[in-house]
Amino acid sequence: MKNFLLSFVIICFLSCQNNNPPTLQQYHASADSGVQTGGVKMITIETPVGKFNVWTKKFGNNPKIKVLLLHGGPGATHEFFESFESFFPKEGIEFYEYDQLGSYFSDKPTDSSLWTTERFVEEVEQVRKALGLNKDNFYLLGHSWGGILATEYALKYQANIKGLIISSMMASCPAYGKYADDVLAKQMDKKVLDTIRAIEAKGDFSNPKYMELLRTNFYNEHLCRLKQWPEALNRAFPHINSQIYVMMQGPSEFGVSGRLENWDRSKDLPQLKIPTLTIGGKYDTMDPEYMKWMATQVQQGDSLICPNGSHCSMWDDQQPYFTGLIKFIKTVDDGSFKGLKK
Repeated sequence: MKNFLLSFVIICFLSCQNNNPPTLQQYHASADSGVQTGGVKMITIETPVGKFNVWTKKFGNNPKIKVLLLHGGPGATHEFFESFESFFPKEGIEFYEYDQLGSYFSDKPTDSSLWTTERFVEEVEQVRKALGLNKDNFYLLGHSWGGILATEYALKYQANIKGLIISSMMASCPAYGKYADDVLAKQMDKKVLDTIRAIEAKGDFSNPKYMELLRTNFYNEHLCRLKQWPEALNRAFPHINSQIYVMMQGPSEFGVSGRLENWDRSKDLPQLKIPTLTIGGKYDTMDPEYMKWMATQVQQGDSLICPNGSHCSMWDDQQPYFTGLIKFIKTVDDGSFKGLKK
């Protein structure tokens, strides 16, 4: 009996130890004895048209929790995620910023056959392997277009994932287009909307007036609601690869007209078995009610709608966004995640 009690105490002690976050020293410990790169690693990926390099940057060390961030666009950059640097380290969460192929610090090939969801999914899988992420520690967070990519990756490779976060993205581009037309467009001043539509009809997307009208009447309402945009967002916009963006998303901000126009995985959501969190903002470009519904369709889902947030709630409604996100990651990690009651 004494030996049994001793074994039980040891098991409980080790269990508690395993649930403890890494110490500050452990979190910032270098895993490389060579030249220190600040966490930056260029990863070589293979594609149907050759090999290319993509940029990643690691923050911290935690063998149990590793989050890979998939940025939006397509063709945007990791800069949209720089706010994570103020929240994840103090929680001991290891995470990776990453520029997808064609974006900012990564190689920028011009072969248009590369810009498909299927090819991007295989890129993410190669990045996962190169970073040593696995089913016991891998959390995948995709924002906007990154949410499409994360959904596609999870539907093919969910056996590799411990937790999935879909941030500000619906599971259907046609449904998003309908929301943009039926709700978002009708919230704008009619004269402004008519001017925007006229510019779009002419294909005059480089017209400075087009961006000025969007920034004042659309972006400030639905992309980032802060009166003064963070430097990271202002810096990121000129870095977007417009060729990829237009080819896949289309030139208009009201719905999708590119290669993603008919993308729809709404009926496939029940295939997702892994813990999944959907995040959106009350003033998002995406329909908040639809994103709540998505969490009811997966097998283990929960949702978070930031009450003052927009498409970039990680900037304009940070406390709800990061509090909910971190809680999700930690409850999945310790096995206490329950999700929505079915």
